[in-house]
Amino acid sequence: MRDLATGLALVLVVEGLSWAMAPTAMKRVARQMLELGEGHLRVAGLLAAAAGVLAVWLIRG
Repeated sequence: MRDLATGLALVLVVEGLSWAMAPTAMKRVARQMLELGEGHLRVAGLLAAAAGVLAVWLIRG
């Protein structure tokens, strides 16, 4: 459970830094995401989740 909390905290760090360093670009990305269909967003989400699982598996062994 501690690892999950740490991972979620790191996501907040990355998100926060993204918005702090490039707010205009992040707004543009958010607008573009609104224009995508649900199917594309689902596939992108599943690919991101799979990449995250693979990364954790490789790092943690």
